[in-house]
Amino acid sequence: PTSAQVSAVPHSGRFCYTLDNNLLTTEQRQFYEDNGYLLIKNLVSDEDIERFRKEFTRICKREVKPPGLMIMKNESLRSQFGQSENVVNKVQDFQEDEELFRYCTLPEILKYVECFTGPNIMAMHTMLINKLPDSDKQTFLHPMHQDLHYFPFRPASRIVCAWTAMESAHQDNGCLVVQPGTHKTALKPHGYPELEGKTNKLFHGLLDEDEKIPKVHLVMEKGDTVFFHPLLIHGSGINRTSGFRKSISCHFASSECHYIDVKNTTQEHLEKELQEMVSKKYNGTSVDLKDIWNFRARLVHGERINL
Repeated sequence: PTSAQVSAVPHSGRFCYTLDNNLLTTEQRQFYEDNGYLLIKNLVSDEDIERFRKEFTRICKREVKPPGLMIMKNESLRSQFGQSENVVNKVQDFQEDEELFRYCTLPEILKYVECFTGPNIMAMHTMLINKLPDSDKQTFLHPMHQDLHYFPFRPASRIVCAWTAMESAHQDNGCLVVQPGTHKTALKPHGYPELEGKTNKLFHGLLDEDEKIPKVHLVMEKGDTVFFHPLLIHGSGINRTSGFRKSISCHFASSECHYIDVKNTTQEHLEKELQEMVSKKYNGTSVDLKDIWNFRARLVHGERINL
């Protein structure tokens, strides 16, 4: 939809999590309202996904080195596989890689994003995940969590994640797992799981997970895209296959969102951890959380207002 087709006023008070638009059906809006996510089949083309895959391979081989990119890898595999996709499990903050960042500007993605954020859209956080074949250590399991834990901006309902499967995602290779309806809950305390082998940097999880809440495995095919609320509790299992499970995602937010001070909140320890990581990467540079997010953020539609 164009900007003129999206209203910032919820429809007659019925919808809290989507804006009036000419794209989503009433049934789709109600599903997102009730569950906190919406799966759109076959949204991103095979051609685009192949281009993203090739760029990821180039990054793994260090043929390109976009500024600001964070590469996460399993160092124990480097001696066996060298610099390759067999070692890299995630590239994060690819906002300066013009090829991967194309994902965040695809019209087919943005027309849905606008239904959640409104017309002024910032791309805030980017990731390409390459879930590697795993072992009994469950190294690449991501515990159940809420993405808002990582974000110092509000309101939550003007933030949405677009997550696209780059190949078939199912229970065997660690597809997304969601707890429908949990987007209506508050932000919960997060931290590192205490189990050995599950403490990847920044892979925080709920400290008190309610096992009674039903879980849904999102089985997706290449090009399928799920849009979900930042308070939706979700995670992903381990990859028990011999192949990879790639996905590309971006968290979008309305540029009308505002930053909050996370001091004396459950997010305070995350701020300290991120500051330590930035200081280590950039030789003692001291920054606050807002600076980190300003560096990551890029306008993709409309006007830049607050973020």
